[in-house]
Amino acid sequence: MNPLPASVTVIDRETAAGLMEPLTDLVAEAGAAILRIDRNAMAVEGKADGSPVTEADLAADRVIAEGLARLAPGVPTLSEERTHLSAAPYRGSFFLVDPLDGTQEFVAKRDEYTVNLALITDGEPLLGIVGAPALGLIWRGLVGRGAERLLVTKDASARGAAQPIKTRPTPPPGNPWVVTVSRSHGDKRTEAFIAKRPGAIRQITGSAVKFCRVAEGIADIYPRLSPTSEWDVAAGHAVVVAAGGKITDGNGAQLRFGTRKDNYIVPEFIAWGDPSASER
Repeated sequence: MNPLPASVTVIDRETAAGLMEPLTDLVAEAGAAILRIDRNAMAVEGKADGSPVTEADLAADRVIAEGLARLAPGVPTLSEERTHLSAAPYRGSFFLVDPLDGTQEFVAKRDEYTVNLALITDGEPLLGIVGAPALGLIWRGLVGRGAERLLVTKDASARGAAQPIKTRPTPPPGNPWVVTVSRSHGDKRTEAFIAKRPGAIRQITGSAVKFCRVAEGIADIYPRLSPTSEWDVAAGHAVVVAAGGKITDGNGAQLRFGTRKDNYIVPEFIAWGDPSASER
């Protein structure tokens, strides 16, 4: 498709729909770049916050940065790997990217890591794409238009047909909730929240795959009542909402992205498969 004019700073739903296919290609290409990295030989460095960064993070970030500059040159990008170039607070639309979410999983040679790309308009995720290159899967959603899952080859050369996905209703009384939880980031508040749902079944996994399990109706809820970063949440947020779910903070309020100048922290969130459950 033709690039957006450089003057465009607000992307609406119709324009976002036209970007979905090339952005999906971009996420697949970033995933292929990650898979080309030899995890046995790569260097692992530490950031100022103590989190790891690898050449795979940087390779995926280059693919996405170049692709977004080509597809939407007038739209700013906030990437985890380029926060020093950020211009928050953002007005209108911007792309929010985590080129490799779950670096700890990647370094540990597990397959539960993702490429996260979200389009934020007026502080809310409008479009989200989550690619799990080692699993050969991409989940994507456009709020108001639905969500899908598709297979992708590991070299990004081909994609399967998109299959619609949808969240599921809250379990009836007496049936256990299925809760997707982090392998690497447990906390007492989240555990207390889960404990209020007796018999809850935990699905332990890494990265934004947890959002996608809720979006496709495999899990009922994904709570994280401890701080994380906006780029960890935004793409999964859009996919869950597009699939029929809801994301709130611990008090039921909506999340906002790119609105603060000093940090990109999400203090807490709950991904609800059934929106009505958040109101009980």
